[in-house]
Amino acid sequence: MTDAFTGNPAGNEDGILTAGRTAFVARKTNETDIELSFGIDGNGTSVIETKVPFLDHMLDLFTKHGQFNLKVQADGDVYIDDHHTVEDIGICLGQCLREALGDKRGIKRYSSVFIPMDEALAQVVIDISNRPHFEYRAEYPSQMVGTFSTEMVHEFLWKLALEARITLHVIVHYGKNTHHMIEAVFKALGRALDEATSIDPRVQGVPSTKGVL
Repeated sequence: MTDAFTGNPAGNEDGILTAGRTAFVARKTNETDIELSFGIDGNGTSVIETKVPFLDHMLDLFTKHGQFNLKVQADGDVYIDDHHTVEDIGICLGQCLREALGDKRGIKRYSSVFIPMDEALAQVVIDISNRPHFEYRAEYPSQMVGTFSTEMVHEFLWKLALEARITLHVIVHYGKNTHHMIEAVFKALGRALDEATSIDPRVQGVPSTKGVL
């Protein structure tokens, strides 16, 4: 595997991709140009440039709290709005997650994590099921955080779940500050995904009576 940013072995120049479960994807459309490297077995290292500052912040939190490694370079038509860039990064991250998981042998598969952020409380529940499904329960006090529309949280998470082929439930139980509420979601997402993708030495093959995920 080579890193399209440098042509060197993927991630070796900055430690983004190391030994373990990793993937790289490039997606170029008339609306966005994205290159994304993702490592499940990382150390919380991120290099993120999306031209959407609030998304940069959320992806950095996701990476740190999930102990992943993530590199994102994105150029999109943000002069229109953030929609295409946020959606396509969700697509790319989901594709990388699915590829990095491989045959899913030995993973825990399930996780449920609550994360508080001051007055806000978010819950993320994951099943790495190979059945894409997304449930979202969140009501934010504000429609915007700076220049970022809260609608984009749904778009990102739904495309992530769809492309990764996971079942993802996100519930924001309460909160007063929209930034805090969304931050709790991304921290919980990182923690929950870390747990669901972790290897359990007791698991023989894949954790399913079907024998396949």
